[in-house]
Amino acid sequence: MLRFAKLSLLSLALAGTPMVSVMLTPNQAEAQAFSALRQAIAEASSEQEQLAAFYRERDFQPIWTTADAADRRNALFSALAEASNHGLPTSRYDTTDLVAAFQSATNPYEMGRADVQASLLFLQYAQDIHSGFLEPGDIVGDIVHTLPRRDPLELFTEFVDANPFEYISTLPPQHPEYTRLMRAKLHLERLIDDGGYGPTVAAGSLAPGATGNAVVQLRNRLMAMGYLERSATATYDARLQQAVLEFQVDNGINADGIAGGETIRAVNRSASDHLSEVILAMERQRWLNFERGPRHIFVNLPDFHVRVIDDGEVTFITRSVIGSTASDRRTPEFSDTMEHMVINPSWYVPRSIARGYIGSILAGGANHLQLMANGRPVNRANVDWTRVSASNFPFDLRQPPGPSNALGLVKFMFPNQWNIYLHDSPDQHLMTHEVRAYSAGCVRLDDPFDLAYHLLAAQESDPVSFFDTILNSGRETQVNLDTPLPVHIVYWTSWVDTEGRLNFRNDIYGRNAVLRQAIQNLGVEIRGVNS
Repeated sequence: MLRFAKLSLLSLALAGTPMVSVMLTPNQAEAQAFSALRQAIAEASSEQEQLAAFYRERDFQPIWTTADAADRRNALFSALAEASNHGLPTSRYDTTDLVAAFQSATNPYEMGRADVQASLLFLQYAQDIHSGFLEPGDIVGDIVHTLPRRDPLELFTEFVDANPFEYISTLPPQHPEYTRLMRAKLHLERLIDDGGYGPTVAAGSLAPGATGNAVVQLRNRLMAMGYLERSATATYDARLQQAVLEFQVDNGINADGIAGGETIRAVNRSASDHLSEVILAMERQRWLNFERGPRHIFVNLPDFHVRVIDDGEVTFITRSVIGSTASDRRTPEFSDTMEHMVINPSWYVPRSIARGYIGSILAGGANHLQLMANGRPVNRANVDWTRVSASNFPFDLRQPPGPSNALGLVKFMFPNQWNIYLHDSPDQHLMTHEVRAYSAGCVRLDDPFDLAYHLLAAQESDPVSFFDTILNSGRETQVNLDTPLPVHIVYWTSWVDTEGRLNFRNDIYGRNAVLRQAIQNLGVEIRGVNS
C-alpha cells in the first residue's frame, strides 16, 4: 500500500488530497490519489526514455516522496551540497526549484511531478560526477575517449535497492588519484583564501650563491608550495637549491637545481592557475572512471613518458616522443587494447606523408621506399614513368624492415582508426630533448626493446632470447600477446603522485586553455578567478 507522509528533510506535509464533491470510500479515495500520482509520473518522465522505463517497471510508484524515502532525499541533498568539492558546475544542481516543487506538492499529482524532478536532478548529478560534466570531444576534436556513461535505468535500479548514502559515495572515481586531487583542490582553495603563494619572483633567472630580494621571493614561494621548511635565509644556499631541484622534477623541468627562465616561469604560476589545472585533472579522471585493467599501458602525452602499470604500481617507464604541435599531427586521447607486437616491421607510409616523397620518386630518388600495388612490390624499372605524375601517382609506399626503418625494429599494435601505435625510432637523439613533440602522431619509445622484454616476460620463460632470435633473423614477425593489454593515451597536465606531490606539465597542445574556458562558461568556480 502506498503511504504518503511528511518529508523529514524539509518538514513538508505532503499527505493531503484535494476535496471532491462526491463522498468516496477510503479505498476509492486512495485509488483516485494513486491514479493521479501515476499519471503525473508518467507524463513528467516521458521525455527521458530510460527514466520512463524505470518508473514503468515500478508501476509508476514514486521513489522520493514517500514516507520511507527520507534517506534517499537526505543522501541526494547532502551530495549536491558537496558538489563544489568535486569541481562540478554547481548551478546545474541548484535545489531551489526542487524545494519549491516539494513545498507545493500538496496533492498526489504534484507529488508525482516533484518525484520525477528529483530523479532528473539525481541523474544529472550522478552522470556528471561519475563520468564527467563535459563532452570533451565536442570541445577538442582530438579527445576521443569513450566516456563511461552509466545507463540511467541501471543507475536508478541499483540506487533504489541500495543504501543511498553508500551508493552515491561510489559514483565518483574510486581511484586513489582522484582522492589525492580532491585534497589538493581543497588545500589550494584554503591557500588562495590566505593570499596564495605571495609576490612573484622578480628575476629572469637565479643561481646558487645569489642573494637579495628575488632570492627571498623564490624562497617564500617554494615555502608556500611545500618545498621548503620555514627559513629566513636571503641566500640561494644548498637547502634552496634542493627545493628548486625537487620543484623541477615535479614540473617536468630539467632538474639541475638552477632557477633558470623556465623554472622561474613555473614558480611564478599562481595558486589559482594551479587550482584550475587540478579541477581539469579531476574531470579527466572522471573520463577514465572504469576498470583500467590490473595491467595496462599508460601514455601521458604532456609528460612524454610511457608506463606499464601492474596493480597500481609502475613496473616499467620509458621516455617517449609524441605527435608534433601541428594541428594535423597531434596525438589523440583514447583507450584501446594492445594485441600484438611486430618485430622487424615494415613502414607503410601514410598517404598524408607519402605526398612528400612523390616528387623525389619521380626524380629517381627515395630508393629506400618500395612501390606497392594491390599489396605487391612493383619493380621501378617496369614502370612507364612518362604516364605517372604527382596528381595520378598510383602506388602505395613501403619501407622494408631494417635499422633505418622509420618505425625502428619493433612496433606495438593496438589497431585503431587513427593508426596510432607505439614504436621504436632510428632518431633516438630526440629522446634527450626536454620537450619531445616531433612525430606524425604515433608514440616513439626510448627503450622499445626493454618494453618488449617486459611484456613478453608474462608468456616466455626467456623473453630476451625469444625477442633477440626473431630480431636477428631480420624477418618481419608478428608476436601475439597471450593477454591483450589496455592502452590509455591521456593528456594529464596535473596529478598528485603517491607521495602526495602535486605535479604539473606544460599544455603542449593548448587543450587546457580551451577546456578551462568551457568549464568557466558552465559556471565552475575557480577560487581567485571567478569567485
